[in-house]
Amino acid sequence: MVRRVAVIGAGAAGLASVKCCLDEGLEPTCFESSEDIGGVWRYTDSADHRRVTVYRSVVTNTSKEMSCFSDFPFPEDFPNYLSHSLILEYLRMYARNFALLQHIRFQTTVLSVKKRPDFTTSGQWEVVTETGGVREAHIFDAVMVCTGHYQEPYLPLAAFPGIESRFKGQRLHSQEYRDVQAFQGKRVLVIGIGNTGGDLSVELSRVAAKVFLSTRSNTWVISRISKHGFPFDMVSTTRFNQLVEWLLPSALWRRIRFRKFNSWFNHTNYGLASSKSSKFNMIINEELPFCLLSGAVVLKPNVKEFTESSAVFEDGTTEENIDVVLFATGYNFSFPFLEDSVGSTIDNNRSLYRCIFPPQLEKPTLAIVGLIQLTGSIMVGSEMQARWVTRVFAGWNKLPPPSRMMAEVLKMKPPVKRNPSERENLKLSFISYMDKIAACAGVKPSVLRLLLTDPQLALAIFFGPCSPYQYRLVGRGSWSGARAAILTQWQRSLKPLRTRVLGDSSSSSSGWCWICLLALPAALTAGFLFSKRPQPGWSPWAGAQL
Repeated sequence: MVRRVAVIGAGAAGLASVKCCLDEGLEPTCFESSEDIGGVWRYTDSADHRRVTVYRSVVTNTSKEMSCFSDFPFPEDFPNYLSHSLILEYLRMYARNFALLQHIRFQTTVLSVKKRPDFTTSGQWEVVTETGGVREAHIFDAVMVCTGHYQEPYLPLAAFPGIESRFKGQRLHSQEYRDVQAFQGKRVLVIGIGNTGGDLSVELSRVAAKVFLSTRSNTWVISRISKHGFPFDMVSTTRFNQLVEWLLPSALWRRIRFRKFNSWFNHTNYGLASSKSSKFNMIINEELPFCLLSGAVVLKPNVKEFTESSAVFEDGTTEENIDVVLFATGYNFSFPFLEDSVGSTIDNNRSLYRCIFPPQLEKPTLAIVGLIQLTGSIMVGSEMQARWVTRVFAGWNKLPPPSRMMAEVLKMKPPVKRNPSERENLKLSFISYMDKIAACAGVKPSVLRLLLTDPQLALAIFFGPCSPYQYRLVGRGSWSGARAAILTQWQRSLKPLRTRVLGDSSSSSSGWCWICLLALPAALTAGFLFSKRPQPGWSPWAGAQL
């Protein structure tokens, strides 16, 4: 019987895990190595290599309505896309509202997590911590690891001959970057065109003498702003879009998407991507296309080698007088505190059952929460994981036997990819993954049932954003405010924009109800088809993580 639970890390996933433990009547103790909550969202000017934090200018790539905890919306006057300070403020509000801080031990490092000798029968773990130089051993019935995947900077120096032996300029990883002050008037080469690489290239171009952005990937650039000025993820991440994607042949769907992306600007003309590309990356960035168009940022292919002061690229071109090489090459994760028999088996999230549970354990009392890459908010996905995990710990949900879990893991597990940019291709569809875990936890909403009992809500769920509130409508932990939150989410997205009232102040979202009513026959048909056939496990819709 699980009662005492150790939660490692007090970032967004750790806070959600503590709250979910309390919801299920468990007794959590959260260990946080720093002096405060927030994880990567607690910005600091210090470039401490032991702690990963966001850079000063970061803005979320997922909107507030699609990124909040499912029973705790962001304040309606918060902007749709948020700075790190607003995210941290929200996490503090969440912690205060649910009285989480009293369960957290700050400045306490977890040194080891090992099975107890009687683990096969008790499922218990011995957790050794250190606070102020004093070590302490604890016994817990279960452990939730919430350290995320932004842990160790990935710096592939061996892939760039000359960077260590010949190049005389400065080199650093984006983890060390805070702001542009140190790059005034310099010629900077950014390696990697993920969301971070794109953001930093744009920001550096305002003060640097020249910025070069090197990539080996085909990349599609999309904007946070979608139809009628609404957030992109609110418009694109819908159950209706998911169904259309699944029904259409993949080649046709890919062609439709590429045509849509190219309607903003022709990616081939900019050297970013071709519609014939089978492998591609997607990033969120409104400013990068203009920076390329104005010459403030110059796109380059992969670097072949470095000399003392220049970079030679695979197309034979050379850029001289490079002052700084900035690696935006992502992060690796590790769990050095886990005993080797467990930690060594986790090479990516597909090594885990449903990306959460190590399948080989005799007792399912260890969960990895937040080690996911979704096409939507990681924060939302982590909370859903925590809800299911704590239900398993509390005995409300059961896992299959280890043999079945191992079989599923082996079936789904792709080749090991050590390069974080390659792991981007392992992103899971936000809706598919959320629905899968929600079904395990008994909280997945039924569109068909709602069509019979609450048509307005059913249509909003099917055609509108797949926001986190959908997963608080039914089952344990349902929230009485979920329906209202779903039906008013468009208005909340407009609220922070209403700082200057015009004569015609009618909301452009007012036509949404009429669209939903006209689409009722389609919803009935689509809902029936979707309930009879398996849901897609993958989705190419991109979204950066919150």
